[in-house]
Amino acid sequence: MRDLFLGLDCSTQSLTALLTDYNSGKIIYRHSISFDKDLPHYKTQNGVIILGDGQVIHSYPLMWVESLELLFEIMNADDIPINEIKAISGSGQQHGTVYLNSKFERTLKELDLKQSLVTQLESTFPRQTSPIWMDSSTTKQCEEIRKNLGGLKAAIELLGSNIIERFSGPQIRKFFQEKINDYNNTSIIHLVSSFMASILLGKNAPIDHGDGAGMNLMNIRTKLWDDRALEATAPNLKEKLPSLAHPFTIIGKLSPFFVDKFGFNPDTNLIVWSGDNPNSLIGVGLIERGKVAVSLGTSDTYFGYLQELFLDFNGEGHVFVAPTGDYMSLICYKNGSLARERIKERFNINWEQFSEILNKSPPGNNGKIMLPYFFPEIVPQVLKPRVYRFGFDENDIEGNVRGIIEAQFLSMKLHSEWIGEKPKEIYATGGASANKDILQVLANIFNIKVRMFKITDTAALGAAFRAIKSFFDSENKIKSWYEIINNFIDFEKSIVVKPNKKYIELYRDMVDLYKKYEEYILKSGENPEMTRLGFIKKYF
Repeated sequence: MRDLFLGLDCSTQSLTALLTDYNSGKIIYRHSISFDKDLPHYKTQNGVIILGDGQVIHSYPLMWVESLELLFEIMNADDIPINEIKAISGSGQQHGTVYLNSKFERTLKELDLKQSLVTQLESTFPRQTSPIWMDSSTTKQCEEIRKNLGGLKAAIELLGSNIIERFSGPQIRKFFQEKINDYNNTSIIHLVSSFMASILLGKNAPIDHGDGAGMNLMNIRTKLWDDRALEATAPNLKEKLPSLAHPFTIIGKLSPFFVDKFGFNPDTNLIVWSGDNPNSLIGVGLIERGKVAVSLGTSDTYFGYLQELFLDFNGEGHVFVAPTGDYMSLICYKNGSLARERIKERFNINWEQFSEILNKSPPGNNGKIMLPYFFPEIVPQVLKPRVYRFGFDENDIEGNVRGIIEAQFLSMKLHSEWIGEKPKEIYATGGASANKDILQVLANIFNIKVRMFKITDTAALGAAFRAIKSFFDSENKIKSWYEIINNFIDFEKSIVVKPNKKYIELYRDMVDLYKKYEEYILKSGENPEMTRLGFIKKYF
């Protein structure tokens, strides 16, 4: 029997499976369920539903359940040897909360093979939708929790992050305040990761430290639920939360429902699921200092491995627990691929044409600056979306194409300066990381080399790596992270995009100019138009 390991990723727009064969060091199967395309009856757009003024953004937990069952049906139809899978772990979009009543666990233990999971579970939700990471409707609750914890610095010192709109704590508090009866009827509150793990396990699964760190509820040092944070959030919250677990914990065997219905091996181990960001950290091989990753997906994230705990007291960056048990730094941008797609659609061009335009436009964009808040933004915080353009308008195709890419990476450069460990190399992942012209801009702005990988499903791959590590460790066949990662990722064959040294000074000045425009728009600072004109005179 082969050593097969399955990594799953329940992301914003899809559920993806990567099946890995450890002995050959290869991914032998990949399939993805698109929520919009494959489950159209939920009527989602990019996997979500947008309510009210656009700040309330939710999704359907039953849709994720249905996608899991559909995925396994397809794997069976494709003759995948799922009976040989030794262990499974998974990734869930971070911060999303799922609310379940007292029938949930009992239902999981009594599942009927003749009925779908959706049919059997639909009565277990006191709240039919889940607020996800894109939701920015909890500013009031953030202020209340932050005040109860003693202010911004005290909250960050305790939890590793500022109290943030998308984080689970403020979302739970809002639910308690606005739907107190439904809150009282909630027996357990899961994250997307622990909810999906519970479905596979057949009972309530724990939350791992990596995903727990993204809730504003876990003490970043002790890695335990923090009583002060719980009390500041909602009453009786501790009894409604799963337990916390180390990122490499084996939580049990696969539920008999999946064994009997799809032919899984009853000895298949389940490893605790984690968030997409901790999984991606491992999925790109970030297990040492001096390297960071930039994930260009639905959201854009900048994250790296930390040996020591660094905190951002400006409140924009976050610290989570890494799958290694150490820490990871992260900053997240809501205006990622969806913002890039807005520009592409505005000019009715494809990605190849987008690249051609980007490639022929000059670095520095002739002094044209964009603040691309197509959606409410996380870093810096912008609750009311609006796109600002300086030196050009919405009809300038070259200005907009280069403007969106430069803006995204200038902001990353500016807002990552709090991290104590400076990068010497960037690993690129996510859908847009396949675009070399976009990565050239990234390399130039940071003035360091960027490494491209063929695999963009790094959250699912990281989940598979975690399954491999936990399984072999449990068998006393200890394998290091280096051994596992290098078995699958050939760093020598990856493409390296080198920075063009000609633009070092230009982009150093442009970061300063971009910072001035942020301060002008968001903090009523001085209008930097004369500085922009000086920039144009100097370089163009």
